[in-house]
Parts: sequence; C-alpha cells; structure tokens
Amino acid sequence: MRTLYHWPLDPQSRQARLSLEEKRLRFKMVQVNPWEIDDDFLALSPEGRPPVLVENVPGGQVVISGARAICEYAEDSAGRVALLPGSAPERAEARRICQWFDVKFADEVNAFILAERLEKTLTGGGAPDPQTLREGRKNLAFHLDYLEFLLQKRSWLAGHDFSLGDIAAGAHLSCLDFIGEISWKERSVIKEWYQKLKSRPSFRPLLADNLPGLIPPRHYTDLDF
Repeated sequence: MRTLYHWPLDPQSRQARLSLEEKRLRFKMVQVNPWEIDDDFLALSPEGRPPVLVENVPGGQVVISGARAICEYAEDSAGRVALLPGSAPERAEARRICQWFDVKFADEVNAFILAERLEKTLTGGGAPDPQTLREGRKNLAFHLDYLEFLLQKRSWLAGHDFSLGDIAAGAHLSCLDFIGEISWKERSVIKEWYQKLKSRPSFRPLLADNLPGLIPPRHYTDLDF
C-alpha cells in the first residue's frame, strides 16, 4: 500500500497526485499542513515539506520525497500511460518544462501570489500586500505568454504527447485557478489545453479539493468552463 503525504493546494503535491493517478497506482492520502510539520513527518523526510510518498515493500518501506522524484518513480512503475515521451530529446523537453514550473514559475509567480493569498490567509499572516500581488500577476502574464507560444505549435506542452510537463503546468495553474487568478477569457489557447487536461480522470480528484475558508470560483469544477 502507498501513502502520499500532501497538501491540497501545493503544486508539488498535486503533481505527485496526478502522476500516481495517471499510472493507476493506488494510494491513500494524508494531509500535512506545511506550516505545522511535526517530528513524525520529519522522521519520514528531513526536508520537512510535502509531498512524500511511502510505499510498503517486502522487508520494509520505500520513502520518496519531492514531486520530481515521485513523478519519475511513478513513471518507472507499471502502467499503460506513459508520462514521458519515447525519444531522448522529447523526454528532455518534458523535463525542461517541469523545471520551468518547479523553479522559475514557483519563484516568479507562486512566491508572490500563492504566498500572499494562501499562506497569509491560512496562517493569519495579515492581508495580502497589493504591490507584491501586482508583481506576481505581471510575472504570471509573462509565463502565460510563453505557454501560448508553445501551445501554438504543439498539442501538449512538450510536444505531440501528454507528459510530465503538462502535469507540472496543470498542477501549478490549477492552484492559481482555485483562487481565481487566471482570466481564461483572455487566454483561449491555454484554455483549450487546460480543458483537455481538466477532463482527464486523473484531474477530477483535484477538482473536489476544498479548504475551510476558501471557496473556488464556479468555473473551477466545470469541465466546459
């Protein structure tokens, strides 16, 4: 049996969930609040942050920390759906997209918007800073422009096939969508891609996520938004 320690609106945790779901690997989830890490969780992962996957195997346990490691572990497991393309250049491109979101997008967008609108709200850290939000939204527009550039030439972000690159992007964008930070009317190219992603069975559990005090916009759960 597998156990995924996660936080619902953490893009890294969502990547792990999507990858496991795509590979049809059964798992149960345990919610871990990133700002309330206890000693038991630290004993599992010295990094002290979700996601962490624990799998029982003959003779003990396998503990895997971090979205990238969990996603690649899922890809290496059994399952008919491939999360990485067949050729080396295509796999490299998928991994590049993952890196773009996990580092550049996280630093330039999430660190401004999610930190202000989610972390402050849920930890009692005060009202979001308007200037910080403006900067994050400016950065978000740049990243969305880049996604449009890619999708004008490709069916999926890394090429013709669905991949971990789409999972990474979808996980990050879905968290922003949960708090109404994406104007889909202005992003028809990305919207078409996101509708395809959102309609995959692996994505539907994410649409059912809820957190006390946070209500997503109506379109969040609508597959034909």
